[in-house]
Amino acid sequence: MDASADKPHILVVDDDTRLRELLKSFLSRNDFRVSTAASAAEARQRLSSLDFDLIVLDVMMPGETGLEFATELRRTDDVPILMLTAMVETKDRIAGLERGVDDYLGKPFEPRELLLRIQSVLRRGRPAGTAAPSDEPRQVTFGPMQFDLELGELTDKGKRVPLTDAEIALMRAFTGRIGEVLSRETLCKIIGASVNERAIDVQVTRLRRKIEPDPSFPRYLRTVRGQGYRLVDA
Repeated sequence: MDASADKPHILVVDDDTRLRELLKSFLSRNDFRVSTAASAAEARQRLSSLDFDLIVLDVMMPGETGLEFATELRRTDDVPILMLTAMVETKDRIAGLERGVDDYLGKPFEPRELLLRIQSVLRRGRPAGTAAPSDEPRQVTFGPMQFDLELGELTDKGKRVPLTDAEIALMRAFTGRIGEVLSRETLCKIIGASVNERAIDVQVTRLRRKIEPDPSFPRYLRTVRGQGYRLVDA
C-alpha cells in the first residue's frame, strides 16, 4: 500500500506557475500530498476526481477569482480553504470569511507561516469525536434551531418543525455528535439496513430544506468530501 495515501492531500490553486511549483515542493517536503491547479476551472476538474483535505487558494486569478470560486464551492463542499491574498484591507478579509474561507495569509509570506496555518486549519477541520450521547434527555441548539433528543422534536425560534421518522433519526445522530463527521455507511445503519448511501444524500438534502436558511449554501449540516456529513453549531 502506498504510504503517501495516509498523508493529508492539499490542492494549491494559483495562476503563478513559479509559486505553484515552489509550494508543491515545500509542502511535499513537509509530509503532504500536493496537487496543483492554475485556475478555478482546473481546480473543479481536480475536485471532481480527487478528495482533498485542504485547498490553498489565491484570490486574484484571471477570469473567476478565488472569492468567486470559494463562494460557489461552499454551496456543495465543506473542504477547508486557506486563501492567499495581496489584499490587506479588513473588509476584503471579512468578505472571504463570509464566503466560508477558513483562514487568510497575506502575500508575500514566509513558507513556515503557511505550514503552521495549514496545520492549524486541518486540526480545526478534524474535530475530535465526542463522547457517546447519554440516555438523559437533553436539547441541542444550533443557530435559531433547537432539537430535543428525547422527544425527537425540532423547533425554529420556538416554532415546531415537522420531521419524518428518518429525519428524526438523522437529527438524533447529528445532534448527539455535534462537530463529528458521520459517514454515509454509519447513517445507513442508523436509519435502517434497507437504506443505501444515495438515499442518505437525498434525506440530507430534504433535512437541509428544514434547517438551513439557504439549503444550497449549508451553514449547519455540512458535507465533508469523501467522508460524510457533520452538524456544526456555528
